[in-house]
Amino acid sequence: MPSMNEQDERMKKFKNKGKDAAAMRRQRVEVNVELRKAKKDEQILKRRNITITLEERLSPEQEKKDASAQLSLEEIIEGVNAKSLEIQLKATQAARRMLSRHRNPPLNQIIEAGIIPRLVEFLSRNDNITLQFEAAWALTNIASGTSDQTRAVVEAGAVPAFIDLLSSPHMHISEQSVWALGNIAGDGPLYRDSLIKCNVIPPLLALVSPATPIGFLRNITWTLSNLCRNKNPYPPLEAVKQILPVLVCLLQHEDKDILSDTCWAMSYLTDGSNDRIQIVVDTGSLPRLVQLTANPELMVLTPSLRVIGNVVTGTDEQTQSAIDAGVLAILPQLLRHSKPTIQKEAAWALSNIAAGPCRQIQQLITCGLLPPLVELLDKGEFKAQKEAVWAVANFTTGGTVQQVVELVQSGALKPLLNLLSARDGKTILVILDTISNLFLAAEKLGETEKLCVLVEELGGLEKIEALQTHDNNMVYRAALGLIERYFAGEENPGFQPEADQDRQTFNFSSEKQDLYDF
Repeated sequence: MPSMNEQDERMKKFKNKGKDAAAMRRQRVEVNVELRKAKKDEQILKRRNITITLEERLSPEQEKKDASAQLSLEEIIEGVNAKSLEIQLKATQAARRMLSRHRNPPLNQIIEAGIIPRLVEFLSRNDNITLQFEAAWALTNIASGTSDQTRAVVEAGAVPAFIDLLSSPHMHISEQSVWALGNIAGDGPLYRDSLIKCNVIPPLLALVSPATPIGFLRNITWTLSNLCRNKNPYPPLEAVKQILPVLVCLLQHEDKDILSDTCWAMSYLTDGSNDRIQIVVDTGSLPRLVQLTANPELMVLTPSLRVIGNVVTGTDEQTQSAIDAGVLAILPQLLRHSKPTIQKEAAWALSNIAAGPCRQIQQLITCGLLPPLVELLDKGEFKAQKEAVWAVANFTTGGTVQQVVELVQSGALKPLLNLLSARDGKTILVILDTISNLFLAAEKLGETEKLCVLVEELGGLEKIEALQTHDNNMVYRAALGLIERYFAGEENPGFQPEADQDRQTFNFSSEKQDLYDF
């Protein structure tokens, strides 16, 4: 982190001294909910095991016989409490089948029947592997439900039993335990931390090896990602440090499900304070994560881009690590991606890079980010346009006068002014602030009047004047301030250009309204 003196010195170079780097860089909490919804779509917190085994794929005739032989809930209760091993197994299997229904499994009825403690007892039945497995499967499906349903499993003492079963010599039982623990960890930070305190991580990591079957490895990776998930509080740092080396190895895998869950895990670990971001940066995995943002699979691209986006909310040095890893080379195509959610995510990342020092802003220019940014500002969906507005705003706040000139040369002014017609008050305020920054740059070059003419020719003055009737008082005041300072005619001294023969001057040309030559 730069010292306070260094920060103060840097702020003197900004044209909007009221903003600091923290205000310009926007953490995930300020970005709209649709990205969080995308996260839930891509990676489910909990999941039921409803796989039908080969033995259970019955003929229609056999299915009819099987249906007639199904046990009622009362018979299941009686059966699991019976002394006969055969009856216990039959009742547990019947309960598991009920809980594995595709539609409306009777989770609450099973819980209210009071058989969960008995099913937990069966987890320790090493003398009967089938009973152990059926009980684990049934409990997994109960734990996939609501928080109350998960709590019923946890409070019956299932966690230590499942952790013990991670080391089972029988892979299908070990895998079922991984699945159950993944559901419990996915319930929230309370149970996540409870699992960590029960020392779930070492036996879980021990299951990861080149010999682990792909399906099993997918479940392990998903469970690890749930152990990294959630804030308030964050996962313990010691746990993060235990898990990270394995995640770095899993990033090299080729399976899209494993890559997806690994990237989501990394995204959770970087969605926080700068010291947590640094732990991930220190693994050296950023180049691989940048590489994965070029993956054609959305389920891999989305979380890998999220990690990079989180990293660039950090310090200038952390942002530079992402730049050095090649993020600027991939951002142009992401800003032009066919999916608006990816465009928005890419623009959010770009806005935070633009919040850095002018040397990083110059790298944005050099790597050709301005044309796709302007395209998005002009033709993107509004949610993506809002992020593009922030990128331009940060650019004009931290960039040099010459860099601001290049921004206007790229054609950013017209779509920026067009967005003043939007209904979103916060976005309008950001745009008005950006226009103010452009005028400050014009003043330094003695080209205020030419910028006034250009804004007016592009229909911007009319839009700014219309904002004087806006419902939001802050919008009204900001619009009025611009008009009084720059568009009030000869009486306003601020309208007069400042002569400065030593500086490059703007050459505002309006022959084409989407391209400006300086």
